[in-house]
Amino acid sequence: MDGKRSCSLCGGAMMIMMMMMMISHMTSALEVPLDLPQPPTITNQSPKDYIIDPRENINIFCEAKGKPHPSFSWTRNGTHFDVEKDPKVVMMPGTGNLVIDISGEKAEVYEGVYQCIARNEHGSAVSNNIVIRQSRSPLWSKEKNEPITVQRGTSLILQCRPPAGLPPPIIFWMDNNFQRLPQNSRVSQALNGDLYFSNVIMEDTRNDYICYARFPHTQTIQQKQPITVKVLDNSPSGERVPSFLHPPGMESTTMVLKGDTLELECIADGLPTPNISWTKVNGELPSGRFSFYSFQKTLKIKEVTEADGGDYRCIAKNRMGSSQHTITVVVRAAPFWISAPQNLILAPKETGNLTCDVDGNPKPTITWSVNGNPIESSHNDPSRKVSDGVITLSDVQTGSSAVYQCNASNDYGYLLANAFVSVLAEPPRVLTSLNHEYSVISNSRALLDCASFGSPLPKITWFKDSQSILNSDLYHIHKNGTLEINVAQPQNSGKYTCIASNNLGNKENHVHLQVKEPTRIIRQPEYKEVQRNSIAVFECKVKHDPTLIPSMIWLKDNGELPDDPRFEVGSDSLTIHDVTEDDEGTYTCIRNTTLDQDSASATLTVVEATPTPTMILEQPDPPTDLELTDQRERSVRLTWTPGDEHNSPIKLFLIQYEDSLHEPGVWLNMTEVSGTSTTAQLELSPYVYYSFRVLALNGVGLSESSDPSRQYRTNPAKPDVNPSDVEVSGTSPDTMTISWRELSGLESNGPGLQYKVSWRMKDAEQWTTVTLANVSQHVVTGTPTFTLYEVTVQAVNDYGEGPRPEVVLGYSGENSPTVAPENVKVSVQSGTEAEVHWEAVPLSSVRGRLKGYKVTYQKMRSLHKQDYDRENPQVLIFSGEETVGRLPDLHPYSHYRLNIRAFNGHGDGPSSTDQQFQTPEGVPGPPTNVNIRNLNLDSLLVEWTPPLEDNGHLTGYLLKYQPINTTEEAGLLKEVLLPANETSYTLDKLTHSTHYKFFLNAMTETGSGPAVTKEAFTEVDEALIRHPAVEAGKGSAPPSPPPPTPPVTQSLQPPFQAPPAGPMFGNVNSSVKEDHAVISWEYLGPDGNVYVEYVVDNSKEPWKTEFVNGTRTFQIRGLKPGMSYRVRLVAKDHSDATIHSTQEMLITVPAMTNRQAEIATQGWFIGLMCAIALLILVLLIVCFIKRNKGGKYPVKEKEDAHQDPEIQPMKEDDGTFGEYSDTEDHKPLKGSRTPSNGTVKKDDSDDSLVDYGEGGDGQFNEDGSFIGQYSGKKEKDTAEGNESSEAPSPVNAMNSFV
Repeated sequence: MDGKRSCSLCGGAMMIMMMMMMISHMTSALEVPLDLPQPPTITNQSPKDYIIDPRENINIFCEAKGKPHPSFSWTRNGTHFDVEKDPKVVMMPGTGNLVIDISGEKAEVYEGVYQCIARNEHGSAVSNNIVIRQSRSPLWSKEKNEPITVQRGTSLILQCRPPAGLPPPIIFWMDNNFQRLPQNSRVSQALNGDLYFSNVIMEDTRNDYICYARFPHTQTIQQKQPITVKVLDNSPSGERVPSFLHPPGMESTTMVLKGDTLELECIADGLPTPNISWTKVNGELPSGRFSFYSFQKTLKIKEVTEADGGDYRCIAKNRMGSSQHTITVVVRAAPFWISAPQNLILAPKETGNLTCDVDGNPKPTITWSVNGNPIESSHNDPSRKVSDGVITLSDVQTGSSAVYQCNASNDYGYLLANAFVSVLAEPPRVLTSLNHEYSVISNSRALLDCASFGSPLPKITWFKDSQSILNSDLYHIHKNGTLEINVAQPQNSGKYTCIASNNLGNKENHVHLQVKEPTRIIRQPEYKEVQRNSIAVFECKVKHDPTLIPSMIWLKDNGELPDDPRFEVGSDSLTIHDVTEDDEGTYTCIRNTTLDQDSASATLTVVEATPTPTMILEQPDPPTDLELTDQRERSVRLTWTPGDEHNSPIKLFLIQYEDSLHEPGVWLNMTEVSGTSTTAQLELSPYVYYSFRVLALNGVGLSESSDPSRQYRTNPAKPDVNPSDVEVSGTSPDTMTISWRELSGLESNGPGLQYKVSWRMKDAEQWTTVTLANVSQHVVTGTPTFTLYEVTVQAVNDYGEGPRPEVVLGYSGENSPTVAPENVKVSVQSGTEAEVHWEAVPLSSVRGRLKGYKVTYQKMRSLHKQDYDRENPQVLIFSGEETVGRLPDLHPYSHYRLNIRAFNGHGDGPSSTDQQFQTPEGVPGPPTNVNIRNLNLDSLLVEWTPPLEDNGHLTGYLLKYQPINTTEEAGLLKEVLLPANETSYTLDKLTHSTHYKFFLNAMTETGSGPAVTKEAFTEVDEALIRHPAVEAGKGSAPPSPPPPTPPVTQSLQPPFQAPPAGPMFGNVNSSVKEDHAVISWEYLGPDGNVYVEYVVDNSKEPWKTEFVNGTRTFQIRGLKPGMSYRVRLVAKDHSDATIHSTQEMLITVPAMTNRQAEIATQGWFIGLMCAIALLILVLLIVCFIKRNKGGKYPVKEKEDAHQDPEIQPMKEDDGTFGEYSDTEDHKPLKGSRTPSNGTVKKDDSDDSLVDYGEGGDGQFNEDGSFIGQYSGKKEKDTAEGNESSEAPSPVNAMNSFV
């Protein structure tokens, strides 16, 4: 990839434009608003030397502004030019512009010196003297050119001598075919147009040497008569030492004006043809401003200065010898401005100066005029004093406004400047638009305008975020009020305020600055070597500020891309299809935004599409020949020669450095450059002993490092940065610790690195300073407690101090608070909660940052028990300045003690006076050790012990119980109220073989506590199972169908009652249904997470885990009937580690029983179906009887009444059951049975039931239903491909009705 990152076509133009904008910001002249009275100011005028085209009208410009708007007049050749009297001259309205119609007139009539005067009641301004001259292109004088005969080897001059034109013509030599005559070091055209031959050869013989003159204004070309040259060879000239044809002799003198272009010419005779060289005697040719033309015969120097004066020597040399000619250059200067007079705005009684500072060679003569008249002839003004180039105006008065003209002239020209003096009393006004938005790129210069006007001249002050801005390293306020930010950073973005003020008032304006991220190409185009007819792709991806949208331009060899569809420009790439040899070159990607640009280039090489042999790819060889050039204080240029790439292009070069002064032997990465570069400009730090080495990277890997360069030592300098991470902390009540991050050796910039640590109390005047070395902190002793300090840490070495350090604020050490909170009050909210209030301590007593208050409370004893069960004190912290807090999780019916103290970073203050309070009774805890035992078939004994936490006086126990069946449906809930001294109770007359659920609560006067739930079974009467009842005289009763499968109850404990399964789980039971199981348990362990885990027995599947924290029962759903499962309970701590697990229990899900008999075998269903069949049979019989009697359905009448197509009877070809008759009543219905005589008239019906059968008579089932099938007519069977539809039978009809 080509390492160039610039665009010669775009970067230079953008840089020039930015520079011009900055200069205009900083040097804009004082502008008087046009709504204020002011003398005229010339704003536009024609050039001093105005050459006109005689074929076009003459336009002479003179425009001016002022208040009131000025009027215009002209002089010509020093006398008044009456425009109105000349019909050919028109002055344009509102301006002094003249349009002179020269049609029918000779332009010479209007040649002369013109001057414009613009005047109003406050003064008169005048223009330059405008010299009007007509462009001339005279004809060549008639002449007859005799043939020129010369001997071979001699010199020759063909004179052109064109007619004098205005401006001078451009000369060139051509032949009869209008082809330029070839020129070289032997034959060349001189500046005066003559054609010089240093020596002639036989080929110079020709008859068409023609000199042409082109006159640029009239665009005409005139030619001289052809010159014939004949070269003879009968007496050729021999070789000779050079001699000068022009200028002749050995010395000459020329004069040039400063700022013009100097052209020096030396043309020599000689054989062989001499070569010309140039030197300046006692000096050097000016770098960057000189160039050679016409085969070294002409030396041009642009923008001549006084230093360019002196002797220049041209030397003509061939193998026979050399000659020289010295040209003495004398530099003269037309007048030029050092400081032109500027408009002067003065308030009454003010004093000011008009300065006309000019120079020239010879020294110009300065004359002053006022309102266009010589100042000597104007009225005597005692407030005005003229001293050469300065006019001093003192104690000016209102009404003394005027326009002054300064004229500086010498032999080579003149300068004329107008400057008005306006006497005003005007309060300030800001001319820059309000809330103007400025946008700049980070790390560039920002210029914020505050153009203002006022009289006296306003003073400009700037603010940012209410902070005053003064001239500093970052900011500079120019005389015109423009604020310059030298290196704008993102933190400089924001709102800026400028205030213009004078003795008549103030005016402020706000502008906004946005500092944006620079545009950077992050993926540059890379060097490409592609085969012909293939595709080349160059990438160009950019990173830019999100508010700026970059455009992309591609160049080829710094020119536009070819207009060829093979070149495809994408959003981030350039693709070249079907590459040819013509596509080779350097391609440059330019990414532009409205504020900046970035560019990168890469080279494309096209090779033949030939099979390439297998290449061995290796790491590149290390670079060689490291050389340091362009050595400066803070930079050096490193160049090297790349090593062999080994068939893999080098992607980049890595440059490393060693600092043998601070870290000898340690090589650090410094920068990377593209693989096509062989040089890099390295930015350096002071006071470092640098050695450099280079590594190359290709597609295989990094090369070995190159040999180190020679050592390059940078000179020491004062530090560029100060220590960072400056912090202030208080470690004890009378000390303050200042700490910082030390500078590295590379940052020290010189020997003798020390740290200048300064501190003072906030807003104090005197700083205390110590200078330390090799430390990163300093402890200040004897400081007052918790006092705000300003601290700075500045780097210092033997060469000076670092930049001005930033001020860091911090406090000295804290001490414990001295005052305890007062008015502490406790408000008991409930048996478990209280609210405490207190008054905040005075801030002056905190002696530090108040972090909050500590409330210490302690349970002294329970009010129910006589012994003291004092608990450890508990502390609650309330942050900040809170003065109220809640005390949670108190024990009901207890006596507490409480105090409060404030605390800060140093420690706790004194505690308040102890406050005593008591909590009321609460509900008791659950009874403990609840146990249920069987006494006999119909009784259970419930036993327990009192709650661990009475929380008051126990008033009794509430025992509730109810039977539950296999579906967990509960029976009647019964309650028993027991006295407080009872710890057991016997329940009699229970149902044997029954599952009961028990709830036991302890009670105080406040209410019932949480219940303990237990389940138990009464004993099974085995006699009923072993001896079924037998009815007398009938033997054994047949076995009855088995009852529904009862829930299977399994437990880890013996039937009905067992000790807990482990130290944490107790009374683990299971109840199994057809598709789920219910697991219940007691958990006696600490807080944790409880899980139920289960898996199919004898299965390798992982255990399924269900989180059940907070409950004591869980229902496992989705179990498969007939399957066995292993189940266990697991307790885990908060880190998910198992702390206890029960033994596995095996549960079996019963198989699904067919609880529903087939519906078809149910008696009620059979009876219902029989009744429906009988009813249908009766209806069918009635229907057939009515048909045989000739009756008809009332469908026809309904159809006539409604005429609804959706209730029309279906046609016979639709497979309908029957049709109504639409003829006489005695006619049988279509599809009806045959009359008793067995005949049917042919005319009455075309079809019969026989027609719809399968060749036989229609038949009925034994219940009377018709079993024949309807089909279409026989004719329809043939026509419709035997398509038929089954007519519904009466049973089908019934089904359709249902």
